[in-house]
Amino acid sequence: MNNQVLNTLTLLLLLTKSVLSFSQELKPSNLFGDNMVLQQGVAVPVWGLSSPNDSITVTFSNQNKSTLADSNGKWMLKLEPLQANKTAGEMIIKSKSSEIKIKNILVGEVWICSGQSNMQMNVDNVPDVKAITPLSENIRSFDVKRTVSFEEEDEVTGKWQLGNSSSAVASAFSYYLEQLGDIPVGIIHASWGSSSIEAWMPRDMENDFMYFKNIMYDFDKDMMTRNTIKKSLNAPNGWSQKEDVFMRRQPNIIYNAMMHPLIPFACRGLVWYQGERNTRYISGVPTVNETNWFHRVIGMQEYSDVLQQWILNYRKKWQNDTMHFAIVMLPGYGKGTVKKPDIDPENPTEESFAWMRASQLKALNLPNTSVVNTIDLGDVDNIHPKDKLPIGERLALLVAKNTLNKPIIAEGPMLKSVEVSENKLIIHFKNSNGLKTTDGETPKGFWIADSTKKWKMADAKIEGETVILSHNDVNTPLYVRYAFAGKPNVNLVNEENLPAYPFKTR
Repeated sequence: MNNQVLNTLTLLLLLTKSVLSFSQELKPSNLFGDNMVLQQGVAVPVWGLSSPNDSITVTFSNQNKSTLADSNGKWMLKLEPLQANKTAGEMIIKSKSSEIKIKNILVGEVWICSGQSNMQMNVDNVPDVKAITPLSENIRSFDVKRTVSFEEEDEVTGKWQLGNSSSAVASAFSYYLEQLGDIPVGIIHASWGSSSIEAWMPRDMENDFMYFKNIMYDFDKDMMTRNTIKKSLNAPNGWSQKEDVFMRRQPNIIYNAMMHPLIPFACRGLVWYQGERNTRYISGVPTVNETNWFHRVIGMQEYSDVLQQWILNYRKKWQNDTMHFAIVMLPGYGKGTVKKPDIDPENPTEESFAWMRASQLKALNLPNTSVVNTIDLGDVDNIHPKDKLPIGERLALLVAKNTLNKPIIAEGPMLKSVEVSENKLIIHFKNSNGLKTTDGETPKGFWIADSTKKWKMADAKIEGETVILSHNDVNTPLYVRYAFAGKPNVNLVNEENLPAYPFKTR
C-alpha cells in the first residue's frame, strides 16, 4: 500500500470518527421528565441535545413548536404561555430519527427552593411537616444532587417525583401554596448545608464586588484546594463527610453545578433560606488561616448589597425581571459572632443575627421580593430549629398575595413612622389592623434611647394601631429598636396573628 492510499484511508477514518463524535441521541435536559410541573402564564423554554442541525419538534397542550439544533447539537424552543391544569398531559419531543414521550405533566406554579442547612433539613426530622405531606395533591418535586464544578454545567442530576420535596421548608411551602392557590405546585430543591452566598454566586459577580474577585483569584491559584476537590469528585466510592464539608464551603462552585443548569427553566421565583454562614462577622471579609479558612465570606452588614445584586444577576440570567425572590429571615438564635460568641440574646446592642435580618429586609428595596418574618421562631441554643411549618405557611401567604394576587393579609405589622411626643415615642405601623399581643400582656421587645444612645427596655402599650413607648430614665427619647436581638422575646401581632417585623431607627 503506497503512502497516498494510506494517507487517504487515514483521512477518511478521521472524518468518520469526527462525524460519529457529533452524532448524538435526542435528549432533553434532565429537568424535563415524567411527573414534572411546568410554569403557567409564561413562555416555557424546552431544550436539550441532538445531532447537529437536527430538526426538533415539541408537542404539548395543543401546541406544536419546531427548531433546529445548532452545530454542536444544542437546541431550544419556547412553548407559548400555558394555563394551569391538574389533568396530566404528555409532551412529545421528536427529531428526524427519535421520539421521546414525557408523561404525567401538570401545569401550575414552579419554585426553586435554595439555601443552606435550614432549607436542606429533611422533612423526616420535622414531625408536624411530615404529618401533612400525605395530604398533598398535585405537588411534584425535583431534588438536585449536591455536587460542585469548576465550570458552569449545562446538566443537572435529579429526577421529578410525585409528592413533596425532601426539604421540610419546601414541603410545607408547597403544601400551603397548593391550598391557597388551588393549583399544582412544582418544587426544584437545590440546597447544601453551611454554604455561603458566595458558594451560590456566579463568576461574573466578580465585576460587582472586589472582595469576591479577590476570593476567586486566590481560589483559582490554590492548586492544593482544587486538587483536593478533584480527588473527592473522582473518588470511586464517593466522598467522605469531611470532604463534603470542604467542598460546600468553597466559593462559586456550587452555583456552577447546582444552579446554573437550572437556567432558564420557567419558574415563578426562588425561595432563599440562607445567611447563617455569613453571620460570623458583623462587617467585612475576615483574614483567614488554616483553622478558619471557611470564614472568608462577606459579613452581615454588607450582605444586603450582595444579596440584592445576586437577585438582579439571577433575574438577568433567567431573562425575567419579575422573577420573585422570597427571602426567609433568620429566626431567633442566641449566639453571637466570632468576636463575641456568648451574648445576651435579648440585648439590642449585641453582634447578633439581628444585623443579618436587617440586611435581609433590605431585599425589599427591589420590586418582586418578599421577606418571611420568623422573629418569633427559632431556638436560643440551636441554629437548626424545627419550627419549619409556620415558615412554609408564611411563605405561601406572601407568595399567594404577591404572585397570585390573592386578596389576603400576608404580613405582620411593619414600621411606618415614629412620632416624638414629649417624653414618649409613638410607633405607627403598616398591616396593623387588630394590633394585639399573643398573650394579652403589654408588648415586649421594644428598646428606646436618647442622644446618649444608652438603650433601655421600654414600657410599651397599645393604643389603637400604634404602640406608645416610654421609660422613666429616658426623658427625651429619640431612637427605638424592636426585636433587634439574637433571640428577642416578642408578642406583637396583627389580627391574622402574624408577628411584627423587627426594625431599628438607629
